[in-house]
Amino acid sequence: MRYSIIDNLRRIVYNTITVIPTCNEWLIRYPKGEIGLFRYNRQMLRFFTAGESHGEALIANVSGLPAGIPVSEDYIARELWRRQQGYGRGGRMRIERDHARILSGVRHGRTIGSPIAMLIENRDWQNWQEALPVGAGEPGKHRAVNSPRPGHADLAGALKYNLPEARYVLERASARESTARVAAGAVAKQLLSALGVEVLSHVVRVGRAVLTRPVAFDELRTMAGRDEVLLSCADEESEQRMKAEVDTALRTGDTVGGVFEVVAHHVPPGLGTYANWDERLDGRLAAAVMSIQAVKAVEIGDGVQIASTPGSQAQDEIGYRREDGGAQFTGFTRAGNHAGGVEGGVSNGCDIVVRGYLKPISTLRRPLESVDFATREPVKAAYERSDVCAVPAAGVVGESMVALVLAAAALEKFGGDSLTELSRNYQGYCEQLRRF
Repeated sequence: MRYSIIDNLRRIVYNTITVIPTCNEWLIRYPKGEIGLFRYNRQMLRFFTAGESHGEALIANVSGLPAGIPVSEDYIARELWRRQQGYGRGGRMRIERDHARILSGVRHGRTIGSPIAMLIENRDWQNWQEALPVGAGEPGKHRAVNSPRPGHADLAGALKYNLPEARYVLERASARESTARVAAGAVAKQLLSALGVEVLSHVVRVGRAVLTRPVAFDELRTMAGRDEVLLSCADEESEQRMKAEVDTALRTGDTVGGVFEVVAHHVPPGLGTYANWDERLDGRLAAAVMSIQAVKAVEIGDGVQIASTPGSQAQDEIGYRREDGGAQFTGFTRAGNHAGGVEGGVSNGCDIVVRGYLKPISTLRRPLESVDFATREPVKAAYERSDVCAVPAAGVVGESMVALVLAAAALEKFGGDSLTELSRNYQGYCEQLRRF
C-alpha cells in the first residue's frame, strides 16, 4: 500500500516508527513497513445545530456524553423559555413556544452514551412553507431579501455563496439558530450539575445604562427562577434605567445593544491547559461566546478595566487558609477575581466570569442606506421582523456556550463512559487537590 506525503504534513520519527499527523488521524509506519491508521478527536464532547430561521424545525445534536447523566425535559423547556424573555423582544417570540423533542440518546430520563438529537419545531413554518419549499416551488411566492442590511451577514454571505439575494443567508445567520444552542447547552448544564457546577448570567449594561454594584451568585439563582423577566438585571434601579434605554430605541425606530455577564460557579481548578494555544480555556470560552450572533467583543474577568491599571492592582493576590473553613477545593485563597477564574489558560478555582458585548441588532424599523442586489441602485436596507433589544436572551445563549465548553473540558480532564466513572474520577481529583 503506497501513501504520498503531502508537503504540509509534518513527520515525527521515534526510533524506527514514523508517525505522520494529519487533521484528525495519524498514519503510523512500523519498522517492517506496515501502515496503521489511528483516528482521534481532541474534543470528547461535540455539538452542532441545523435548521433555518423560518424552516420547519431546528436540530441540536450532542455527542460524547457519558451514560447515566440525568436529563430533564422540563429543565430544557425552562431554558428555552428563558431565552425567549426580555423587554424589547420582537413579534417572533409571540409566535413560538419553543419545546425540544428528544429523538435519541436519552431513555428513562438518563443519557445512554449515544448521540442526543433534539428537534425544535418552528411554528412560523406554516407561514413560510410556500416561500421556502424544499422543492423548486413557485418563484412568485419566494420572499427575496433584495437589499442587504448593514451589520448583518447579508452581503458577505451572498458574496461568499454566490447568491443573487440574501434570503438564504438570513435564514441560517439569524439568531433563531441560537435556540438549538440553548437546548444543547441545557444538556451540558445537567452534566455539570452532576459535578456541582452551575452556570448563570445577568445583564450588566443596556445602551448607556450600567450596573455598577457587584452581584452575588445567589442573586443570579433568584433571577433564574423568576417567572417574569424584564431585562435580567439584579439591581432594580439599574434595570429601570436600562428599560428607559429600550423605550428610547422603540420610540425612534432604533435598536440598542449591551453587555451580559456569564458566571460559572464551583468550577474546579485545572480545566484547560497552557500546553497548546488552542487548548487554553480562556481562548475556548472567548471563541464560544464570540460565535453568538451580534456579539462583537468578549471579556474574561476584568480584562478591559485592568488593561489600563498598574500591574500591582491588576492581579489577584494569593493567600492560604490552613483550617478548612469551607474552602471549595484547596486552602489557597484569592484577594479578588480580576482574572475571571482563568490564569494561563487554566481554571484556578474561582468563579469563571465571561462578558459578551452585544452590538445593537442590525435590522432596523428605520432602515439604513443600502444597495439593490439586482440594479446596484441605492435603496433602503431590507426589514424583517426583529428585536429592539436582545441582551437578556443573548445572556442565556452565553450560558449555554460557556456550559458546553466547560462540559467538554471536564470530560477531557476526568474522562469516563458513565456518570459513575466520571464522578469517581472527579472525586479522586478533588481529594488530590485537598491533599496538595
